[in-house]
Amino acid sequence: MAEGYFPKWRQQDTASGRVIAPDERLAWPPTIAMGVQHVVAMFGSTVLAPLLMGFDPNLAIFMSGIGTLLFFVLVGGRVPSYLGSSFAFIGLVISVTGYAGSGPNLNIPVALGGIIACGVLYAIIGLIVMAVGTRWIEALMPPVVTGAVVAVIGLNLAPVAVKGVSGAPFDTWMALATVLCVGLVAVLARGMMQRLLILVGLLLAYALYAVLTNGLGLSKPIDFAIVAHAAWFGLPHFAAPVFKPEAMVLLAPVAIILVAENLGHIKAVSAMTGQNLDRYMGRAFLGDGLATIVSGSVGGTGVTTYAENIGVMAVTKIYSTLVFAVAAVIALVLGFSPKFGAVIQTIPGPVLGGVSIVVFGLITVAGARIWVQNKVDFSDNRNLIVAAVTLVLGAGDFTLKFGSFSLGGIGCATFGAIILYALLRGRGASAPAAM
Repeated sequence: MAEGYFPKWRQQDTASGRVIAPDERLAWPPTIAMGVQHVVAMFGSTVLAPLLMGFDPNLAIFMSGIGTLLFFVLVGGRVPSYLGSSFAFIGLVISVTGYAGSGPNLNIPVALGGIIACGVLYAIIGLIVMAVGTRWIEALMPPVVTGAVVAVIGLNLAPVAVKGVSGAPFDTWMALATVLCVGLVAVLARGMMQRLLILVGLLLAYALYAVLTNGLGLSKPIDFAIVAHAAWFGLPHFAAPVFKPEAMVLLAPVAIILVAENLGHIKAVSAMTGQNLDRYMGRAFLGDGLATIVSGSVGGTGVTTYAENIGVMAVTKIYSTLVFAVAAVIALVLGFSPKFGAVIQTIPGPVLGGVSIVVFGLITVAGARIWVQNKVDFSDNRNLIVAAVTLVLGAGDFTLKFGSFSLGGIGCATFGAIILYALLRGRGASAPAAM
């Protein structure tokens, strides 16, 4: 019997505790409950990324729903994934817009043109993969390269987070208290609360800040007036892109990082479900690329598949793709609430800075985790040199200038890692360099 574009989604009972496959489904009440859980899982990062870039977090939530539905259709409902705001764009967006780190970003249109360029390149890569497969990507970006590039994102952003909380002494101490809140949740919490360590830690720090400022008057209090005056329902604040070649060239290579993320996520889901999803890889890249184009076209952030939601699937053993369609619809509803967006805007700068320190650190460690999981051999000088040079280029924000165009730290590190690995390929392993 011919396979349809979408699966049949056979209904299963959760009582047995068995794995619910992507082409299976639960009854509607637990499906909706799981959809809510996935919205909560993606919420912290999807909101934090736009705040760090000066984007509208309400619009980011809304476009995450649009992007997830678009992805769902492109892969024929066969790859379980949620698409949320990507952290890979943060450093470069801040660079091209000159964003100061607080309040709305007045140069968002310039960044949007670059985000669209990235989406176009990503979609083209997806079409190529659909035609010839993924082997060329795995050869171009082996684990030593992808691990270094991911780690560089966190290292490059570290000065942004630290500088943002290095003003008033109260802000500095509050940022450290926020880091402690997240750490305590990570270590002491259990179950789903532990998986939501960023969100729960942020809420605890937010409450602490309110007590110390609104209650004890130690610093600038939280202004809840914007929440009171915001409407319950309304359209998100859309913005139109401006296409500047220098911003487009700078942001387009982020597609390489998104490809590496999506590739790893699909491999992980394949391993957990026992289903080989490689044949949908090209369509997944295309869906993610088109979602980034659509998001950037109206003022949203670039998007990527979310490891947070893969973690939820690993815990629950529920991989039904219908759950993600439900989660996307819930995100759309939240995106139509200005009051919800106003609540997000009240998050104090020191709290946001403290969370940023944790998140950027976790991104850095995620790169090292790629090396560990793939058993990268650092007794091979090729791997050692590629990783070492990439990390320093990115962390030091090494910049190359070509006339009026500048390629910043993340871009230099990304291209440097790929080119350096290719140049050193086939030269053979040797003893590690002397320390």
